[in-house]
Amino acid sequence: MSTPILSGSRASDHHAGPFSHLLRLAVLVMLLLAGTGYQALALQGAVGVHDPSTMVKDGNKYWIFATGQGIYSMYSTDLVNWTAGSKAVFVNNAYPSWINTKVKDFKGHFWAPEVIFMNGKYYLYYSCSTFGSKVSAIGLATNVTLDPASPNYKWEDQGEVISTDANSAVNAIDPAVFKDTNGDVWLSYGSFFGGIRITRLNASTGKLTGTTQYAVANNNPEAAYLTKNGSYYYLFINRGACCNGVNSTYHILVGRSTSPTGPFLDQKGVDLNSGGGTVVLNTSGRYIGPGHTGIFQENGVSYFSHHYYDGQDNGVAKLSLAKLTWSAAGWPVVSRDWVTTGRYEIKNQNSQLIWGSSGCSGVTGQAIAQATPTGLDCQRWDITAMGDGEYKITNALGGLAADVAGCSADNGAKLQLKPYSELDCQRFRIDRVNNGSVVLASTNGNRVIEVPGASTTAGQQLALWDYNGCNCQQWALTDVTIPTASATDKQLKGVTLFPIPATRNGFTIELGSQKARQATIVEMYNVRGQMVYLQSFSRQQSRLEVAPKLPSGIYLVQVRQDSGFWRQKVTIQ
Repeated sequence: MSTPILSGSRASDHHAGPFSHLLRLAVLVMLLLAGTGYQALALQGAVGVHDPSTMVKDGNKYWIFATGQGIYSMYSTDLVNWTAGSKAVFVNNAYPSWINTKVKDFKGHFWAPEVIFMNGKYYLYYSCSTFGSKVSAIGLATNVTLDPASPNYKWEDQGEVISTDANSAVNAIDPAVFKDTNGDVWLSYGSFFGGIRITRLNASTGKLTGTTQYAVANNNPEAAYLTKNGSYYYLFINRGACCNGVNSTYHILVGRSTSPTGPFLDQKGVDLNSGGGTVVLNTSGRYIGPGHTGIFQENGVSYFSHHYYDGQDNGVAKLSLAKLTWSAAGWPVVSRDWVTTGRYEIKNQNSQLIWGSSGCSGVTGQAIAQATPTGLDCQRWDITAMGDGEYKITNALGGLAADVAGCSADNGAKLQLKPYSELDCQRFRIDRVNNGSVVLASTNGNRVIEVPGASTTAGQQLALWDYNGCNCQQWALTDVTIPTASATDKQLKGVTLFPIPATRNGFTIELGSQKARQATIVEMYNVRGQMVYLQSFSRQQSRLEVAPKLPSGIYLVQVRQDSGFWRQKVTIQ
């Protein structure tokens, strides 16, 4: 069971972790850098952020609040391009006076806020503390809108939610709020000073309902986040050293429980209170020290927000939105790869034309241009995940890669085909737009692929440009990968097909040991995955003569009986 703790109980003094001062100083540096034009190699715009809150939506804008003077905010209309909020929550450092009665040396630099919409307004929780101290407080402000231009925009402070002092067993920072399906509201908070606590909030006031709290994670955790999926509650935490830029060792772990108060166990059954935790997200490539989980769901898609330190930009803290799915066993799976490796047609959302190799030759130096769909391989593209949200894109005809001419990062740089050589100008970052389309950005600079001038004319060569949200910069991917077997399918044995390659007059299938047991279905699929042939043969037949009369090309032949399947790719000449 979780350990109930009474508010204000005493514990031995703790000392600040070795990175405490660096943490807050790094945040200050990050905020000074945000928006100053440093290179951003993921999302677009003002992506500098530390300790991002859970994302919320107001009208057509998505908002995140973060560590900063007066409480920093940022918003997006498409989940790709981000803009710094026009004003802090507490403008000109006019924060509530009660804070200094709890945290005497507080100077208006708020840490790790959290926001939730309920009861028709936004509840913004914030933490106030000083370096290396348990003298801390979590407060609450509310607003009916997040739009600073609205006449109804006004943050109203609701005062203290909880506070701690030098003798407290825990530290009142890093709030996160979860509303259960039954209407219960829970606050998780705490840090490496005494671990993480969970306690119930009043669903109307957003304040504590009592003094009972539950110890749910220890061994130097931070940045807790509670959520639910199916019948389990999941507690995400951070461990490791944050805020050391490229030397950060922060990583995100998770445990789950059948109760919102724990105990939370990892996949090996180890309690988070005993050092357990299944790693969800760790340093990978340029994404160093990921931290501070938030989960936002919309239209069946789950976004996993967090900050990281960019290893390709001197360790600057930035926002990342990864994809959250759940395994068959019910554990969270977080990936920056929004697109599954496969073969696709890539359609422009403005012109409705698709990527193609000019002249349909697939040779080196050929321009990549938009084209009228014809179903030819020169208009199909193998998109291969290289990890960390980056992809190589190769033409199905000839296998040459999409390449930015001259490896330029400039506006107007054109796309062409070249042999793949692992250059940044042959790798592309794919981010998901809120409408379901995608944006493809060159990892050499971060400018995105567009149809220049928003042209709707076939033959217009594709090029790079600064992101502006135009439909001419957004793409729909249609999977044309030939279907493969399901892991649960049972494969038929002893089936053969001849001749190979097959002729346009047809081919023969020998059923072997399956020949007399049951009726047999023969199906054929083209490279788009569309069924182009279907025929049923009686169970007495062991030799099947197939005459599909299809044009030359590559097809998938599937032989199906009630007991299983057999599949093989076939070339028809």
